[in-house]
Amino acid sequence: MKRSAQGFAVAAIAAACLSGCSDVEVALNDGGDTTCNEWATQDQNKQRQTITKFLKEYTGSDNEPAGTQVDASMVAVTLLCQVQSDKETQIKNVNLTGILPK
Repeated sequence: MKRSAQGFAVAAIAAACLSGCSDVEVALNDGGDTTCNEWATQDQNKQRQTITKFLKEYTGSDNEPAGTQVDASMVAVTLLCQVQSDKETQIKNVNLTGILPK
């Protein structure tokens, strides 16, 4: 019984990695807890995943945010993180009034 459970776990991990690990990446993404320092090192696709997860957390909704909302939030966070003196500030704390909905 233990062997079949281990085999299933290995197969599930392999399947996730073969599919690009995108679901795993999203699950492990810190969303609003991402720091400005981490944000600056992410590529555009990873930033889009981070902002999407953050907006879902922020609004308390499972619905995908509108593309324009994601784009505007990405620009706002990038600009606000550039002027942060503390690069460990989490992106959920760099809100520009009117950009992020509640």
